[in-house]
Amino acid sequence: MTVNRIVRIVAGFFIMLSLGLAHLFGQVDLSHMSWLWFTLFVGANLFQSGFTQFCPMDSILKKLGVPESSCS
Repeated sequence: MTVNRIVRIVAGFFIMLSLGLAHLFGQVDLSHMSWLWFTLFVGANLFQSGFTQFCPMDSILKKLGVPESSCS
């Protein structure tokens, strides 16, 4: 597992954890549709992309012709 993949997993986990704890302690209400669901989607996508190496944004950017970084 690479550093990049671990960073995606940890970042996604902490985004979802912070939303879950905020909901648990009554600071946000996730029972209603709001923009926080988009934040949860981003966190879940980061988390899963660390395991599966599939990220929709990667695919979109490649189709738009954005070059990948090159290691030297």
